[in-house]
Amino acid sequence: MTEENRQTLRIAVAQLNPTVGDVAGNLALAREARKDAAREGADLIVFTELFISGYPPEDLVLKPAFLKACLKAVEDLAADTADGGPGVVIGFPRQGKEGRHNAVALLDGGKIVAIRDKVDLPNYGEFDEKRVFTEGSISGPYNFRGIRIGIPICEEIWNDMGVCETLAESGAEILIVPNGSPYYRGKVDVRHQVALRQVIESGLPLLFANQVGGQDELVFDGASFALNADNSLAFQMSQFEPAIAVTEWKRNGEGWRCTNGPMSRIPEKEEADYRACLLGFRDYVNKNGFKSVVLGLSGGIDSAICAAIAVDALGEERVRTVMLPYRYTSEDSFKDAADCARALGCRYDIVPIAEPVDGFSSALSELFEGTDEGITEENLQSRARGTILMAISNKFGSMVVTTGNKSEMSVGYATLYGDMNGGFNPIKDLYKMQVYALAAWRNEHLPPGALGPTGEVIPKNIISKAPSAELRPNQTDQDSLPPYPVLDDILECLVEMEMSTEEIVERGHDVATVHRIEHLLYLAEYKRRQSAPGVKITKKNFGRDRRYPITNRFRDR
Repeated sequence: MTEENRQTLRIAVAQLNPTVGDVAGNLALAREARKDAAREGADLIVFTELFISGYPPEDLVLKPAFLKACLKAVEDLAADTADGGPGVVIGFPRQGKEGRHNAVALLDGGKIVAIRDKVDLPNYGEFDEKRVFTEGSISGPYNFRGIRIGIPICEEIWNDMGVCETLAESGAEILIVPNGSPYYRGKVDVRHQVALRQVIESGLPLLFANQVGGQDELVFDGASFALNADNSLAFQMSQFEPAIAVTEWKRNGEGWRCTNGPMSRIPEKEEADYRACLLGFRDYVNKNGFKSVVLGLSGGIDSAICAAIAVDALGEERVRTVMLPYRYTSEDSFKDAADCARALGCRYDIVPIAEPVDGFSSALSELFEGTDEGITEENLQSRARGTILMAISNKFGSMVVTTGNKSEMSVGYATLYGDMNGGFNPIKDLYKMQVYALAAWRNEHLPPGALGPTGEVIPKNIISKAPSAELRPNQTDQDSLPPYPVLDDILECLVEMEMSTEEIVERGHDVATVHRIEHLLYLAEYKRRQSAPGVKITKKNFGRDRRYPITNRFRDR
C-alpha cells in the first residue's frame, strides 16, 4: 500500500508532564515516549503545546539562549526520525524573522517537515501570550505520509478565527490540536463543547492532546480526547495522570474515524478538585527540589486537609507537622492535631510558643503602656508561630506549607509574616465550605497515585467543631465573620462572577453584610500580593486571574 492510499493510521497521544526550562529533560522525555510509541506500532506521536520549553514559559522566551536551546532540541529530535519510526508533532518556542512564536513542528524522515506558528494568542485570565509572542499567519494542512493533517494550536479552537474552517477548506483530513489547557472545576466538559463546535463547523475529526502536571499555580489535568466527525467521543484519556495512548484511525468513505482508544473515567467535583490540589502541590515541591515539607498542625480543618494533601503527594516520611500551642489552645485541638498526624503517619512535634510571645510582649510593654490588648497581641501569636516554622525550614531545608483557604484570603483573615508564611498553599483557591467537602471526600476515598493511608485521616471532630483561630478565649471565626455558607456565596458573587452588591443583596443577603465583605475584600489586596502561590481550582483565582489594584477607593454603593 502506498502512503497516498493508506487506510489506517496509528496516532500516539503523549499526555506527559514536562518541566518549564528543563529543555534537556523534556527532550529526553519526548525521546523515551517516541520509543514507547514505536514499540506499539504508532505512525505518529503527538506532544503538547510548547512541550520542549514546558508551558507556560512566560518571560523565559525573552532569552535568546533559551530559544536557541529549544530549537536545537527540536532539531535533535527531528534527526531521530530518520530511523523510520513514528513522526512527531511537538510544540516549542522559536525566534522568527518577525518576532518570537509559539510554534509546533512536524518532524519526519530525519528533518523538520513543517513549522506552524500560533495565530490566536490568548491574553486573558492566566494567559498573557501577546506579551511575549508574535502572531503567526494562518496556513494550510501538512502532508504526513499521504495524509493531510491540520494542526490548530490550543486557543485557535476556542475562538471563531476560522483556523479550523480554513484547514478544512484547504483539504485537511484530521485536526490534531496540541494544548496547554489548565484545570478549573468542570473544565473537561467545557473542552468537549469547544471541540464539538469545531467538529460541527469543519466536518473533520479532532484530536485534543493536553499536557498534565503542575506549574506554579496552574495544574494541567490532561484528559486528552478525540471526537469523530459524527460528533461522537472517540476516546478519552485519564485526568491528572501522565499516559501515552496509541489510538487507531481508519479511513472510510466519508474520511477518517478513530476506531480504538482508551475510554477513561473522568473524576467529578470533590475528587477532581482534591486530585488537582495533590498534583499541583506534588509538582511544586518536587520540581523545585524540596526534599520535605513542614506545616503547623493546629487541630483545625485547614491545616488538617493540607497535611493530608502533603502526605498523599509526598509520603509520610517527607512531611513534618508541628503543633504550636499557646494558652488559648484547647484540649480538643491538642487531641485533634495528634489524632490527625497519627492517622496520616507523619512526624508530629510540639513547640510551645509562650516564651517567644511573652518575650515580644515584654519587649514592647513600655511602648504599648496604656493601650488595650487586642488584634496586635493576637497577631504576635501568629507571627511567633510563623517564625518558628521558618526557622525549622531554614535548619532542615523543608518548605513551609501555608494553609489559608480562599474565604480567609479574600477578607484578610490571615496574618502577614505569621500564618501566611510559607512557600506554597495547596488550598489557596478553595473556599471554606469546599475545604469541608474535600475533607469529607478524602475520609471516604484514597485518590489514584496517593501515597497516604486509606480510611479516615481527618478526625470527625475537626470537621464538626466550630472553626477558630484560638487567639483569644472562646474565640470562633463567626465572631467577626458571617457563617461560612453565607460568606462563601457573597465572595463567589464578588470574585468569580463580578456581581454588583445590589445583585448580591437580591439573592437574599443582608445589605450591610455584603458591603462589609466587599470592603474587606478590597482592603486585603495588599496581603494577597504578598501571599504564597497556590493551586488554581476556580475559574478566577487570586494572582493570575484577578488583578485588582492595591490602592483602590471604589466601593459599590
